Amino acid sequence: MIGYTKDDAGSPSLLVPDYRSTMARAPLQPPIAIPQTLTETTGPGGCWDRLMGSALADLTKQHKAEPLGQRIIVAGRVLDEQGRAVPDTVMEIWQANAAGRYIHAKDQWDAPHDPNFTGAGRVVTDAEGHYRFVTVRPGAYPWGNHKNAWRPAHIHLSLLGPAFATRLVTQLYFPDDPLIEIDPIANAVPMPYRQRLVARLDMDVTEANWALGYRFDVVLKGREQTPFEDDHHDH
Repeated sequence: MIGYTKDDAGSPSLLVPDYRSTMARAPLQPPIAIPQTLTETTGPGGCWDRLMGSALADLTKQHKAEPLGQRIIVAGRVLDEQGRAVPDTVMEIWQANAAGRYIHAKDQWDAPHDPNFTGAGRVVTDAEGHYRFVTVRPGAYPWGNHKNAWRPAHIHLSLLGPAFATRLVTQLYFPDDPLIEIDPIANAVPMPYRQRLVARLDMDVTEANWALGYRFDVVLKGREQTPFEDDHHDH
């Protein structure tokens, strides 16, 4: 986000040696503050639907048939540092399918594509900061960071503020995944702050005989801030 400063101990470092691509990506010089103009500070506000189209809140209903995998519901709120609701915030969603594969030309590992799952969606928070979307639980997948490296199941979330330049990106993990403890990306966030990236099973969100429910609140700033990525990663 423009003007974002690392005032939280849980914010990930730009340079994490175990996360090898940061060795080439991390800046070698201190950041330079660039004055903001109207382009960075203004935007469509509450007119997101008119600009971007209607919300894509159910990732399981975008094709002719249901995708494979365990159906889940993810719900929560977007809050500021005082615990106040942040309304009209666009949350973009992207993820791998249940087999752990993205629809992307660079994703060529030996796992099947699902013709009924694109893995992309979008919601807008309501007046009280609530959001909700339906998807399938993504699978783990290998990546080239080190020998036998596997990414835990995760969902990428991108939040747009009042303008396109005010963008924050984070990842949502699942509470029963042992791969989190050995994943360099997740471990770029120190404990106990890493727990802020883990959704919790919530039976009030779950719909009986239909889908498990997880709750994941996003806090934009302050003592309870959700850790965000400083750069946007492919994985």
